[in-house]
Amino acid sequence: MTADLPDEADDSPDRHADRRDDQGGGGQPIRPDSADAETRNREQYYADLRTAVSTEESTTVRRFTAEEQAAAEKWDKATEESRWMWTEYQRRWPPEERVRVDRPNDASGSWLGEGGRTLTAEANGRVEAACDQIADRERETISPALCAIESQDPDRRLIGFEDCLKGRDRIKEKVFDKMKEFVDFSPEEAIASVSDAIRYTFQYRETHYTQGVWTDIGRLKEQGFELHKLWNAWSDEKYKGINSQWIEQDTGQRFEVQFHTRISFEAKQLTHDAYERLRIHQADKFEQMVLEAFERKVTAEVPVPPGAADIPDYP
Repeated sequence: MTADLPDEADDSPDRHADRRDDQGGGGQPIRPDSADAETRNREQYYADLRTAVSTEESTTVRRFTAEEQAAAEKWDKATEESRWMWTEYQRRWPPEERVRVDRPNDASGSWLGEGGRTLTAEANGRVEAACDQIADRERETISPALCAIESQDPDRRLIGFEDCLKGRDRIKEKVFDKMKEFVDFSPEEAIASVSDAIRYTFQYRETHYTQGVWTDIGRLKEQGFELHKLWNAWSDEKYKGINSQWIEQDTGQRFEVQFHTRISFEAKQLTHDAYERLRIHQADKFEQMVLEAFERKVTAEVPVPPGAADIPDYP
């Protein structure tokens, strides 16, 4: 995958857009070494919430079929080679040589992002207020509903749950791009068009994937959420999985739900840095070819669950 397609179309189920942001690999949250009080309170909230709905995996989750075990062993071997390839890429293009954004403390309250993106102090303040609203909706309504859905089936789980909120810098990048594309958009209208400010990922076993996805789509609807769009990427050459957009009808808040297997999620994480490098449009032609080839190589090793490619796009 290259940059967000097309122009990071937030009115699509993000196609590949930001498919990798804000979620740690293997379901483990990525946290700073020193968290402030607000972060600790948030982590405690999630700990209490997850305890309430129980995230214990049943013994059936650990009872893999021979086919699943063979696929896992093949994938583990393939990733050794892929990680070596990524190491060689970094030798050729060391991370420290890349352009980094300097974000000085600006007393005016304005914001500076990647690629020369900026927001005035007035616009930045309005986006911050909207982000606060999004965080409240996630904490009070959407996450409890997703945890309730998770508790209905021990054969799959939510991963990266603690990082379901997109980082504010990334939201502001999207707001800037949207306001540049639609010059009459207000900051509130721009942020309302960001489909994945809140994101969740369900992870299934390959043999349970297709039926599990269908069932969880039904459960999301039973919770009162409206399916806005669904994109099936199991036939894609640089990303495997299903991305869907949902709307919380009382507030109109959009959020994203991704449906993955363990291997497809690991592939997404393994190609994360390549995706990010391509997204910011700083690679030259040769480096771009290398990055895209790496994405295709990793993705080609991901086994497609039976029937997964037949789940139709919506609408």
